[in-house]
Amino acid sequence: MKFLLGTTVAALACLSGQALGRAVSHRSKPLTVLGHPDIERRALLQDIVTWDNQSLYIHGEKLMIFSGEVHPFRLPVASLYIDIFHKIKALGFNTVSFYVDWALLEGKPGTYRAEGIFDLQPFFDAAKQAGIYLLARPGPYINAEVSGGGFPGWLQRVNGTLRTRDPAYFDSTKNYANHIAGTIAKNQITKGGPIILYQPENEYSGWATGYSDDPQYMQDIEDTARNAGVIVPFISNDAGAYGHNAPGSGVGAVDIYGHDSYPLGFDCANPSTWPAGDLPTYFRQTHVQQSPSTPFSLVEFQGGSFDPWQGPGFAKCTALLGPEFERVFYKNNIAAGAVFLNLYMTFGGTNWGNLGYPDGYTSYDYGSAISESRNITREKYSQLKLIGNFLKVSPSYLDAVPGSASNSTYSSTSALTVTPLIGRSTKSSFFVVRHSDYSSLASTSYTLKVPTSAGVLTLPQLSGSLSLNGRDSKIHVTDYNVAGTNILYSTAEVFTWKNFSDYKALVLYGGPGEHHELAISSSSNAQISVVDGSKSGVTTKIQNGQAIIAWDVSSSRRVVKVDDLLVFLLDRNSAYSYWVPQVSTSNSSVEFSSQETVANSIIVNAGYLVRYAYLQGNELHLSADFNATTNVEVIGAPPSATRLFVNGVQYDHAKTSNGFWTASVKYNAPKISLPDFSKLTWKYVDSLPEIQATYDDSAWISANHDWTNNTANPLKTPVSLYASDYGFNTGHLLYRGHFVANGNEKYFNVQTIGGSGFGSSVWLNDKLLGSWTGSANNDSAASSYTLSALKAGSSYNLTILVANTGLEEDWTVGTETMKTPRGILNFDLSGHSQSDVTWKLTGNLGGEDYVDLARGPLNEGGLYAERQGWHQPSPPSSDWKTSSPLEGISQARVGFYSTSFTLDLPEGYDIPLYFAFGDSSGSLYRAQLYVNGYQYGTYVPQLGPQTEFPVPQGILNYQGENWVAITLWAQESSGAKVDSFELINTTPVLTALTGIESSPQPAYSQRKGAY
Repeated sequence: MKFLLGTTVAALACLSGQALGRAVSHRSKPLTVLGHPDIERRALLQDIVTWDNQSLYIHGEKLMIFSGEVHPFRLPVASLYIDIFHKIKALGFNTVSFYVDWALLEGKPGTYRAEGIFDLQPFFDAAKQAGIYLLARPGPYINAEVSGGGFPGWLQRVNGTLRTRDPAYFDSTKNYANHIAGTIAKNQITKGGPIILYQPENEYSGWATGYSDDPQYMQDIEDTARNAGVIVPFISNDAGAYGHNAPGSGVGAVDIYGHDSYPLGFDCANPSTWPAGDLPTYFRQTHVQQSPSTPFSLVEFQGGSFDPWQGPGFAKCTALLGPEFERVFYKNNIAAGAVFLNLYMTFGGTNWGNLGYPDGYTSYDYGSAISESRNITREKYSQLKLIGNFLKVSPSYLDAVPGSASNSTYSSTSALTVTPLIGRSTKSSFFVVRHSDYSSLASTSYTLKVPTSAGVLTLPQLSGSLSLNGRDSKIHVTDYNVAGTNILYSTAEVFTWKNFSDYKALVLYGGPGEHHELAISSSSNAQISVVDGSKSGVTTKIQNGQAIIAWDVSSSRRVVKVDDLLVFLLDRNSAYSYWVPQVSTSNSSVEFSSQETVANSIIVNAGYLVRYAYLQGNELHLSADFNATTNVEVIGAPPSATRLFVNGVQYDHAKTSNGFWTASVKYNAPKISLPDFSKLTWKYVDSLPEIQATYDDSAWISANHDWTNNTANPLKTPVSLYASDYGFNTGHLLYRGHFVANGNEKYFNVQTIGGSGFGSSVWLNDKLLGSWTGSANNDSAASSYTLSALKAGSSYNLTILVANTGLEEDWTVGTETMKTPRGILNFDLSGHSQSDVTWKLTGNLGGEDYVDLARGPLNEGGLYAERQGWHQPSPPSSDWKTSSPLEGISQARVGFYSTSFTLDLPEGYDIPLYFAFGDSSGSLYRAQLYVNGYQYGTYVPQLGPQTEFPVPQGILNYQGENWVAITLWAQESSGAKVDSFELINTTPVLTALTGIESSPQPAYSQRKGAY
């Protein structure tokens, strides 16, 4: 074992190389020290990331891991990673989980390419700069709604069962596995990088008949990573709470057990429907049974939903998994004691360049907290920020043990269920309240009976009652420590608290129409006063050693001072505008989360986004974004600061009687000039010359395999017509069938397969026989076409165009669904045997020896214009016809259109841009959008639902030339046109984001061997 050579780890200093080899080599049973297998493994590898049954520790400090899922491959602009990390850090999160898509890195067997947009190092560097830890999840299988579940298409030719120890499969993973694990190893926290955890396989949880869990397979995957140098702990991601490979289970056991949960499912069409019984209330009990020695970890918990062809669209997914879902379901996880919570997705991104799976379309917005265009105006982002920041300042939560949920012990009504989390070594406890019928829309009044250090109290004490309105949940705290001040209880929820140099601040919030009460352990001579806002609706009283504040929630802020504590009383919507940036000492990076860095924060009321803050001498700098003129309020400015800078510009600020700084940042909507595509000069060329009798297909591959290694479907034709058997794994596929007529041809039947939402068209010579225009529910189609009388002895060509919408994903071992072929399954030409027809086929130029290394192995398909490279900037279009996709084509053909335009958008603004298609004619067609050579949209009006395609800066050149191309495939004889095509923008954001660099955009050059 050589994986630790050259590695300096303090815990290994006294161990010999021989001992190290024994520690990580293949074993038939777990290692033990005093009966505990994890202790020896941990000590032998590293001592930075550790754990017990309550939490993870980083550098010896307990840490709640609140994480968001982000896939770098779905945002192919490296300079935008920092924007996503800042927005996730601002949520109060400290971690990001990421998948790696094997299919993008090893498009050709044995050739691993991770350069340019596929280089992970910029992602790692941006995470470190933002102070975000990483969970690495490289697969080899990832699911993730990507083509093949992350498996490269050439695995369809591997004659061995996927996800098993079958050498044909397992050996094929080694090149990728060794490279990616080695890259991750170099960026572990032990090497100064951000990666703290490693997931060795993904959802290894289901087995078809005849297959079963193979611990040795899991062990071999783990050994591969260890041999490559990965020494951070292994965490699993079971597809449910099944207990597979849990610590102590023997061979293949991980260090920390974790699992998935998507409790509301994916029915975005009915966003107001929460089916009965979908709230997972079994989590705690199941975890204690399955993995009592590790912290409760939800490695994937629902953060949104995918959406299929003909689906309702992601706006409804956002509504289904919106702020109400977050309040009820995420707080239910808190009630179960979850201390590792990763939300899938937090930023979805885009299935550009054919990387998506067949059941989804181009967008992978996922209804996430951060939209596909990186916007954070969704209320679910703001609600998530309230939860994240609360957990960030509540280390006592990691000491609390969940108790039994009850609808009678703590609440005055059985309509509510309360789960207690009682502190072990601290007095702090938490009481999570929800409706017993979790989907209830009722408004329920209640009182709360809870144990405190002052005895069992019924809340509120002074008068009135509490209320839970509809789909909501509350976390009531008792004996909550605010820098030495004991919050005896608060029925209002905590957003954050801080201990500033001359006072403490506690920010509380409540929902509309609610009444709340707070009690502070205090002396009888405590001073209570309202120092900001109206006293109306606020009652204060000192009794029994408690300073009690009761209030009715109002949209107007009130601040109550109790001795040296300022208590901010907010309504929830107002709390959305508050941020808690860490104050760094440098503009170059933000520290990772710890008790020290969290304590060294300020509170800023500033609207859209505060990224971070830093102190430079007497200058307090805020990095922030604005979508409107905003009054900025700084609470807790460092004593040494006297000047305020926002995005490098000094602002005069006033100081309120409470010592808060205030300044106004003016927002001026910039003038934005976007091209009118109806007035641009478009160039057109036919992209289906293959149907012409004069077309020469001699360079095409002959379909001559009378066998297939694809075990999913036995051949029904004399030779394989499966595209992957010939190295074509992505995008459009083209077939030419040659035969000599005998005069007996009456019909041609063909079964094409391309995945859900696919389409196909068939021509006899240059005449359209017909098309399969697509369905969200069919991955294949059997079509029958009547033939006119053919001339005996004459040669004819059948041309079949098939849209490949991606390869299937399925984590179940043994089903081999990923091997479901693409192309032609079967055909029948009447009057002929199948062997009378000789076939040639093509896909993207070069197949697995793909030409465009910059944009990767999946970006191009087999259309003529794609094979020539004309979708790239500066195609040789001077001699092409002048015509626009808005004019379209009058026959069943594939038209290719290209144009260019220059953008000169104002710098200093983040301006989301979308390409918008419109169709009112009902034409049946399929269109592809290319932007500077990147395929950034598949538009199918008969399927929908997507009509707008966001394209990020960096793919679009905001200050420079851009090339746009559209392929228009008319699937009916009358042809087709695009009714409308526009470039539109949403609200520009005045931003601190700078340094956006364009991704590689190689221009057209004549391709050797293009046909």
